[in-house]
Amino acid sequence: MAAREGETSEKPKNVVTAPVFVDNDSLRSTLSYPSLLKHLQFSLPATNSIQSPIRQNYSIDSSSSLLLMPSWSLSSSLPYIGVKLVTSFPQNSARNLPGIHATYVLFNSVTGQTLAFMDGTELTLWRTSCVSALASKFLSREDAKVLVMIGAGSLAPHLIKAHLAVRPSLKKVIIWNRRVERASDLAIKLQEEEELRGVSFEHNGCLDEIIGLGDIVSCATSSEIPIVKGEALKAGAHLDLVGSFTPSMRECDDEAVKRAKVFVDCEAALVEAGELVGAFERALLSPGEIGGRLVDLIKGDKVGRANSDEITLFKSVGSAVVDILGAQLVYETFMDVKFKG
Repeated sequence: MAAREGETSEKPKNVVTAPVFVDNDSLRSTLSYPSLLKHLQFSLPATNSIQSPIRQNYSIDSSSSLLLMPSWSLSSSLPYIGVKLVTSFPQNSARNLPGIHATYVLFNSVTGQTLAFMDGTELTLWRTSCVSALASKFLSREDAKVLVMIGAGSLAPHLIKAHLAVRPSLKKVIIWNRRVERASDLAIKLQEEEELRGVSFEHNGCLDEIIGLGDIVSCATSSEIPIVKGEALKAGAHLDLVGSFTPSMRECDDEAVKRAKVFVDCEAALVEAGELVGAFERALLSPGEIGGRLVDLIKGDKVGRANSDEITLFKSVGSAVVDILGAQLVYETFMDVKFKG
C-alpha cells in the first residue's frame, strides 16, 4: 500500500551506535570533585531502583584478588547496566606499579546495547575519594585545619583534593607512607599544583607523631596490621578508612573503633571490613551500634557529628551503586560534550 501524502513508507529503525571508550585523560577532563560530590549527594537517596548483588571476590593467590561488581537499573533516570572488573595486587607497590587495575563497562538497560568502556581504575579513584569527602561533610568538624594522609599511593592525591573540596578550612596536609620517599614526592608534587595554593603540604616519617595532629585522618593502605592507634586520635577527629575490603585487612585498632561513632558507606562494610568484623567478633561493637550509612546521613535520617569533641569514623569498602552513578555522570557528560563539540 502506498504511503499517504506527508507520510513515509520507511519503517522506523533501531539506532545502533558503536560504544565509546573514555580514556583516563577524557575521564579526568569530564569530572571534577564538586560535580561528582553534587551528583552523589543528589542521586544516592534515590537509588532504590538499583539492583546490586553482593560483590564477588575471588582469591588469585595469598594476596591478590579478582573482584566483579555488577549493578543495574530500569529507572528512566538511570537506564543502565554496569559491571566493574577489578584486580587487586598489593605487592605491586614493590614493582612501582598501581595495586588496583579495573575496567568499567556500561550498557543500556532497555536494549542491552554496550554504551561505553571506561578506565575503571580512574573511576574508582574518583568515586572512592568523593564518597569519603561526602561523608566528611557530615562527620568532620567544619573548622578542620589539618589533614593527615596515611598512604601515598594513587588514591592519596584524590582523597586529599576531595577532602579539600568539602573542607576549604584545611590549611595543612601531612603525608605518611611506609616508603618515605613516596610521601615526600607526593607532598612536593601537590605543593606545586596551582589549584592547591594556600595549602601547606609536608611529609613525616613518624606516624605516631602526626596522628594526633589530624582533624581529619584519611587512611588508604592495604595493611593487615592496624596502623592507626585509637589512643592517639585527638578529640574531635574524624577518621576516614578506605583501604580494607576483606576481614583480614585492618587499618585501625580496636581502640579507634571503641572511641568513635562509626558510620559506613553501605551494609557490605559490616561483613567485609576487617576493622568492623574483628570488633564484632570480639564483642567490642555490635552491628546495631553502627551510627548509619552514608545515605542515611544525606537524607537526614541519622545524625552525624553531635559535638565538636566527638570522634567519628567512616569506613568504606566501595559499592557497585556508587560505581554506576559515577559512570552515569562520566558517560552523560562525555556524550553531551561530544555532540555539542
